[in-house]
Parts: sequence; C-alpha cells; structure tokens
Amino acid sequence: METIYIAGGCLWGVQAFLKTLPGVEATEAGRANGSSSSLNGEYDGYAECVRTTFDPEVVSVKALMEYLFEIIDPYSLNKQGEDVGEKYRTGVYSENPKHLAAAESFLNRRVDRERIAVEVLPLTNYIRSAEEHQDRLSKHPDDYCHIPEPLLNKYL
Repeated sequence: METIYIAGGCLWGVQAFLKTLPGVEATEAGRANGSSSSLNGEYDGYAECVRTTFDPEVVSVKALMEYLFEIIDPYSLNKQGEDVGEKYRTGVYSENPKHLAAAESFLNRRVDRERIAVEVLPLTNYIRSAEEHQDRLSKHPDDYCHIPEPLLNKYL
C-alpha cells in the first residue's frame, strides 16, 4: 500500500468520492502543508485534503489524478463550488517523489497546463481532522458538497 494526500476543495466530498474508487483502501480527512505546526484550533495555510491509502497494483497516481479532475474545476484558484479560501485549494502532496513525478507528468500532458491551478508538492506536514469531519457526508448526507451526488456514487 502507498499513501498520497489529495486536496480538491472541501474535504467532506473528496473523502466520500475517493472511498468509492477501485484500489483505494483507506481514507482520512485532514489538512496538509500548513504554515504552522502548532495550530491551537487554527489551520494557517493548510489545504483541506484526504490522506489516501491505495494499492498501486489496482490504481495508479495517474488514474487518481484523472479521478480528481472529475470532481474539481482545475482552473479555479482557492475555490471549489461555494467554498472559497486558501484552504480549499487543489493539490496533490506526497513524501514519495515518484508520486509527485507521476502527478506532474499527468498535468504536463494537458494542452491547458498553464491554466491549471492544481499544486503538486512534497508533503511538509499533515494533521488529521477532528472526528466530526471523518466520513462527514455519510453521517450527514444533507451537508453542503461541491461535488454533484451522481459523481459521489459513480464508482460504487
């Protein structure tokens, strides 16, 4: 199993979507690449993300990028749906340089690469979200989500 951190706006919908994908073994709502390690309830500079454990024999980083592009507007900076702010930026983070290279390769093959606002960066830090955010949409299906419901269930 391998782990990659995927940010696609509000983490509730991203986690619900990723859990349905073939090869994704586990997900955890969290925040990545923030500017402080002592939060005191604040998430300065952090991107809402989903820690995604996957089987590389079943799903590749390229495939995960393709899935991500189904649920985000890749040209939107710091905004997905009605959620606005730096914490809603899109990105892929990893401690594995091969993951980052695969994600960059996916982006670089697109003719619109210069317009894409998806960051690909080494993971510098990660904080697990509070329990109330874990699997939020399965506990509260009427909560707001920028991902259309048909996409949330597309791979079930």
